[in-house]
Amino acid sequence: MPIDPSALSLEGKVAVVTGAARGIGEAIARTFADFGADVAMCDREPELMAATAESVRAVRPRCIDGVLDVRDAAAVESFFGAVAGAFGRVDVVVNNAAGTFRAPFLSASANAVDALVAENFTSATHVIRHAVPLMKDGGSIINVTSVEAHRAGPEFAVYSAMKAAMENLTKTLALELGDRAIRVNAIAPDLIVTPGTGEFAADPPLRRLGTPDDVAGGALFLASTLSGYMTGSTVHVDGGTWAAGGWRRRADGGWDP
Repeated sequence: MPIDPSALSLEGKVAVVTGAARGIGEAIARTFADFGADVAMCDREPELMAATAESVRAVRPRCIDGVLDVRDAAAVESFFGAVAGAFGRVDVVVNNAAGTFRAPFLSASANAVDALVAENFTSATHVIRHAVPLMKDGGSIINVTSVEAHRAGPEFAVYSAMKAAMENLTKTLALELGDRAIRVNAIAPDLIVTPGTGEFAADPPLRRLGTPDDVAGGALFLASTLSGYMTGSTVHVDGGTWAAGGWRRRADGGWDP
């Protein structure tokens, strides 16, 4: 079937976005609403979540928001109960909620490791488990991972390992859920400038840092019918970091390994 501009429309779709209060999640929720989706969003920061919900409702009044920690399985179940009550189904899920901190592995306590595993991996399994029964006519699951899923992450060891786990889960669920017409893909950003990133140095080949809207563009593609034959894939929204490997551009425009 020929492609036309309507292929990017999310009109009539119901999209769930976690970690939607700010940064990447906020940009995705806003973009999905702009392209016609009814949005259900959640975050654990009540004031920021309320502000995001207000901006989304200005575009799509039919939206719901929840204040919860996606590490809490019971809270996730309750949230999806509200989604089912409001919309009756889910078409798109974005697992965006995540977090990390800088620390050498040996200085991270057992509790810190458990928290990183729960925030960056287990939470997404809660969301997927409760979303899939509502994806009655197929749909798209989008896992926001990281370029660190594909390379070492010194001082971010557990975070990187969990992002790699999400990459593997993405591929596995693409196979397990394919017979339900559910596509499962990932977005792997490099450093994206958000209120939560802090100070990090980065010099990707495109010579600029990424923005939340850059990631939202990738999410829109994966949510739309333009990516209808893609599953088990990763879209690298990283300014060329993954392609560059260890290569770095010099000030004179040349490259060094």
